[in-house]
Amino acid sequence: MSENSCDIIISGAGPNGLMLACELALAGVTPIVLERTPGPSTEQKANGLVGSVVRAMDMRGLYPDTPPQPVPAYLFSAMTLNFADLHDNPMCMWPIPQPVLTRLLADRAATLGVEVRWGHTLTDITQDTGQVTATVAGPTGGHTLTAAYLVAADGGKSLVRKRSGIGFPGFTAPDRISRLGHATVPAALRTPDGGLDIPGAGHFRFGHNRVERGLFVFAELQPGRAIVATVEHGAGPVDEDTPMTLDELRDSVTRVLGAELPMLPLPPDLNPVLRRVVGQNTRLADRYRDGRVLLLGDAAHVHSAMGGPGLNLGLQDALNLGWKLAAEVRGHAPAGLLDTYESERRPVAERVMMQTLAQSALVAPGPEITALRKLFGELLDLPGVTGHIARLLAGSDTRYDTGCAHPLAGHLAPDLTVGTPARPLLLDPTGTDPAAAWSGRVDTLRVTDVPAILLIRPDGYIAWAATELDIEGLHAALTRWFGPAHRLSAAG
Repeated sequence: MSENSCDIIISGAGPNGLMLACELALAGVTPIVLERTPGPSTEQKANGLVGSVVRAMDMRGLYPDTPPQPVPAYLFSAMTLNFADLHDNPMCMWPIPQPVLTRLLADRAATLGVEVRWGHTLTDITQDTGQVTATVAGPTGGHTLTAAYLVAADGGKSLVRKRSGIGFPGFTAPDRISRLGHATVPAALRTPDGGLDIPGAGHFRFGHNRVERGLFVFAELQPGRAIVATVEHGAGPVDEDTPMTLDELRDSVTRVLGAELPMLPLPPDLNPVLRRVVGQNTRLADRYRDGRVLLLGDAAHVHSAMGGPGLNLGLQDALNLGWKLAAEVRGHAPAGLLDTYESERRPVAERVMMQTLAQSALVAPGPEITALRKLFGELLDLPGVTGHIARLLAGSDTRYDTGCAHPLAGHLAPDLTVGTPARPLLLDPTGTDPAAAWSGRVDTLRVTDVPAILLIRPDGYIAWAATELDIEGLHAALTRWFGPAHRLSAAG
């Protein structure tokens, strides 16, 4: 392959693009990643990971502690979810700032031999039946790069998506302005629960606080870097081309709370964030694939950040796509495997959009919403409701259609001491090696402390399960997900 061609191009070296690059490399396909910034971004968008993705990162050896522990409580639309009495709590958290996560994944990609071309901007794409061609502007000038596939991980305003003609239907809430910044807040206002007592306004807990005039957020996830944020409804117009200032954020807090919050700026060397978002986009691509172009993460879906689901959704897109795209490139993917990326992940995005829209509606101003929140709060005290919302937020209610009726099939594999490598894995207590004909693609491990015979996909989801060995059913599942036995054993 020439220096101007590769198997797969990834446009964008944010967490989702880098995660996909790592997944492809683990599966034996080395992509080239194009990123317009000169190095890993220091912009702090997300403040951590929540939900099933934390367990998935642990499976890849990226989580610092093993195993991840669920949190005792969480927020849904600024209402507390108490998990103390919840059996099998699925809500894990990893408070890793996005720049730290990006650097972690960039280092992992480099270790795996992935080439990230920093300072290279994709400016156009074309494709035909055999390849896709990217036009690239780099530090030394323009050039083209060809590949079998191109994956857009270039964000909600994705150039690749637009050039591919993929629609991005949805809507924008135009009368909503969100502001967020890092600041120093007087220690005298701090409370033991991590919140604030603000004279003239009252007590505000750590995290989201809904008031009649909007939403106020306070959280200090890193010492000395307090996050202060507001959401205003029906706000007056702003010049979106003018950068937000701390004074603007301070004025917004005063309007929302009806009282002033003293704030001082952070030193520039701490890379403080000051960000304004006018309107709230909720959009979903009408398809995840156009020929040899595929969408990943925000390029495929954008939504409110309420509840922090963005990286849970995007990183698991990457885990789902990586092994399937690698199998396609290497020539041993069964027919239709790559199409299951959209059929499995798009419904998950639809559920995330549903619950973030619901959360946004429940923090809107007005007495009707206040009454609805009171009723909803009563419902959240019911264990069955709490469990349902917890699974929704964590994404643990995701069940892919794997063609197997066993209750574990289609779900993320349970915590197992054997871990889950980036290859298909059969956990077999029988010792009969029933997947021997797939040994070139599927690893078999004899274990006894498992709830069933489990065939686990590279993304950690269970492709097939049975309480007793069913050779015919297992071989059908192996063929469905990893190709016919004779083809796999021959490719080895």
